[in-house]
Amino acid sequence: MRKGILEYCILSIISRGEIYASDIISELKKARLLVVEGTLYPLLTRLKNNGLLSYNWKESTSGPPRKYYQITPAGLEVLRKLDATWEELAFAVQTSMEGRPEQPKADDKSDIN
Repeated sequence: MRKGILEYCILSIISRGEIYASDIISELKKARLLVVEGTLYPLLTRLKNNGLLSYNWKESTSGPPRKYYQITPAGLEVLRKLDATWEELAFAVQTSMEGRPEQPKADDKSDIN
């Protein structure tokens, strides 16, 4: 996965509202992005240290307090810029693929070495 894509996905998920780390992992899995805690937590820490996320602690009925993440105004601004960059990239890729013969589906890897 290209550097920055995972951060973009994480910011997008958190922009929907306050969320717990294991729920972020679940959302990424729904999108077929398999991410483990050992990958997620350092990214969340970096995004927080860069001022793009904040968090607060909430009591849990099933154990210790949990850390819930929110996107900051600076994080929303970065997300807006990433959205624009993504749209430009998606347009460029889609445009360059127009007129190609039909390709095998992404899950058909029998022709890939």
